[in-house]
Amino acid sequence: MLKLSIRDQRALVSEAELATAVQEGIPVLERVQKGEAAYADSLGWLHVDEWAGEEVLSRIEQLAAQIRETCDAFVLIGVGGSNNAARSVIEALADGAGPEIVYAGNTLSANAMNRMLKRLEGKRFAVDCIAKNFETLEPGASFRVLRRELAARCSPAEAAARILCTGTEGSPLEELCQKEGYTFLPFPTNIGGRYTAMTYVGLLPMAVAGIDIRALVRGAAGMEQALRSGAPEDNLALRYAVLRNLYYQRGYKLELLASFEPQFRWFYKWWVQLFAESEGKDGKGLFPVCAEYSEELHAVGQYIQDGAPLMFETFLDVEARQDSLVVMPDGKADHFDYLNGKDFYDINKAAFSATVTAHSQKLPCLIFDIPALDAYNFGQLFYFFQFACYVSGSLLGIDPFNQPGVEAYKCWMFKALGK
Repeated sequence: MLKLSIRDQRALVSEAELATAVQEGIPVLERVQKGEAAYADSLGWLHVDEWAGEEVLSRIEQLAAQIRETCDAFVLIGVGGSNNAARSVIEALADGAGPEIVYAGNTLSANAMNRMLKRLEGKRFAVDCIAKNFETLEPGASFRVLRRELAARCSPAEAAARILCTGTEGSPLEELCQKEGYTFLPFPTNIGGRYTAMTYVGLLPMAVAGIDIRALVRGAAGMEQALRSGAPEDNLALRYAVLRNLYYQRGYKLELLASFEPQFRWFYKWWVQLFAESEGKDGKGLFPVCAEYSEELHAVGQYIQDGAPLMFETFLDVEARQDSLVVMPDGKADHFDYLNGKDFYDINKAAFSATVTAHSQKLPCLIFDIPALDAYNFGQLFYFFQFACYVSGSLLGIDPFNQPGVEAYKCWMFKALGK
């Protein structure tokens, strides 16, 4: 189970103040645990089993097995919440034994599209177009390109067999599937895209990549049980949400998510979207940013130590040793003999500890200890941050589930394109 600790040598928030704020936040937590009627059309993720029960998992495993047996590549067509969760797990854990996972529908760059098509040359591929209402430009444009590519390579029947679509029942995407014979999977009507990790949206691509989706779902269900029961003053999500809001009230405007494990590279994108789209409204909200250490210690590390006090830092630290690589002497004088016999795991941990010590002199540092970097713990992380985002947004006084600002640019874009 996740653990949260605080390192803040200036004690910006005292334990007594934190305890008081947690007590004041308990009514909000209790509303979130029950699920508020005002958000009923956005809370399908709150119960993991609702969209990740046995029937769904069995169907996903069957579809994934067929794709793995018949295809060399699998194209995930989706943007934002339609691909971030799956990609974060696949890029972190997939062993490469299954079909190559290719991403589309997340850009309008001709160069990126052509590079994507080049990766598919000579490969038997299937596509999954994930589009809740089939109105978003990026996945719609990519889907058209890939349908034409399949049509040029396969018979109509074979092309149709290699196309899956995940969309809202009754949407134009389902109508297209019925007309053309594509496999259709339901995009939950009561979940917004950024909360869909434990649904067909996130789980099918993960299963195709060989991820143990049952372990992932067990992790999420275990976190659900922990956060929706137990003593409220010990609730990890409430404690984190309260700290975020206390720091925000003290003038910190950014939260920097960081880790010394590059396997979190794509998880950062999921986390950034979750909090940016959920809390950035009504002129409020922390701006979520991320940094990949130790590399970016040589860039943003300078700003953290000596720049304006804009941010606090949240670390993801993996406890279990995943890999081992010992630095051995080679008989050449390079002034790095102090590393002889040391494992990169221990060197990395030393860098992490030193960074927290240095940064906590300047700003608050929160540390999430994660038992291991595996499917189960990714499930825990997804559910934890989704639940914490709901609590945090409620404390902030905003709607954590709408995204009115996202629509603003679309009006001008569609006008420019003649829609």
